[in-house]
Amino acid sequence: MVISNQGILVILFVGLVAGWLAGKIVHGTGFGIIGDILVGIAGALLASLLFPKLGIRLGTGLVSEIVYSTIGAIILLVIVRLLRTGGRW
Repeated sequence: MVISNQGILVILFVGLVAGWLAGKIVHGTGFGIIGDILVGIAGALLASLLFPKLGIRLGTGLVSEIVYSTIGAIILLVIVRLLRTGGRW
């Protein structure tokens, strides 16, 4: 698989937006700009593995990728928060 420079920029942009949105939705778990990008990218990977197995389809395009990534990042942040606080919200 070959990713162009433009593809890398799109991945970083989607990761940044998704990580930022997830940080705003799940209060108190922001990790800074680099951490938010990494959480967004990890959320995108999580969502791309999980959603097709559950039969969930949101469409195509950049907006749907941001939504997928945000939902995945929220799931990831909730898991991290639960692990950090010992299971308490």
